[in-house]
Amino acid sequence: MLREIVRIDEEKCNGCGLCVPNCHEGALQIIDGKARLISELMCDGLGACLGYCPEGAITIEKREAEGYNEELVIAQMVKSGKNTVFAHLKHLREHNETAYLKHATGWLKANRDSLPFSIAEVHELLHSSQDNSVQQQGPGCGCAGSAPQSFAPATGIRMAPAVNQPVSMPSELTQWPVQMHLINPAAVYFQGADLLVAADCVAFSHGDFHRTFLTGKKLVIACPKLDHSMETYIQKLIRLIDEAKVNTITVMIMEVPCCGGLVQMVRKAADLAHRIVPIKAIVVGIKGDILQDEWL
Repeated sequence: MLREIVRIDEEKCNGCGLCVPNCHEGALQIIDGKARLISELMCDGLGACLGYCPEGAITIEKREAEGYNEELVIAQMVKSGKNTVFAHLKHLREHNETAYLKHATGWLKANRDSLPFSIAEVHELLHSSQDNSVQQQGPGCGCAGSAPQSFAPATGIRMAPAVNQPVSMPSELTQWPVQMHLINPAAVYFQGADLLVAADCVAFSHGDFHRTFLTGKKLVIACPKLDHSMETYIQKLIRLIDEAKVNTITVMIMEVPCCGGLVQMVRKAADLAHRIVPIKAIVVGIKGDILQDEWL
């Protein structure tokens, strides 16, 4: 498949670091005085970092590539040195990418004689007692907004309101992040979940979105008109179907024509996936009414 991904020209890069906080996936770090792509897995090819590089060192390249292969990635990263490899391993651990972490460490063990560092250092890194919370991450990680989090629904207060007093309603959201560019399909909370794929505008249009549609589901949001890299979205949905084994997918869109692309995207992912998953489409009117609610 054709895949878009960040490319960094090390000769042009001056290590200013302006790109790091503008990489939504936290895939960039400054290591040894240069910007490094520490995780191809988390780079969606959107290129949000491009406009922040004063030297024009960052570009997006499009190349024919097979599905993500952790062993090939770690082999390439070894050439950039120990610090780049260790940053990548920590990145996989922080995003709960246990399968890819196993592939990476397996390759390192098999090629230990040619490494510029010892396997003992890798073992110490992965089994250290260091606090890996977002608050304790060093500067330049850029992961705070995209670190996977699972939590219980908020406990709001439901009570009969006094005159002109609003009712406090709890949120039914149980995980973070929710934006399709930021989600990690391997996050544990997606395993076997009922998935709600909602267009960005839906929650603002339907007044009871949380209680009626979000309860008991895991949420991802996207805009088929304004978002880029739809191919990346499709690949993430395929992983959610085949690897996370989501139980059902509910797609909620607005009645406007451009929103239909979200249903087509989910359908395409379902066609390309190996598993079969039930899909429901819900269309919301611009006044908040439900115009369609049916299984596809």
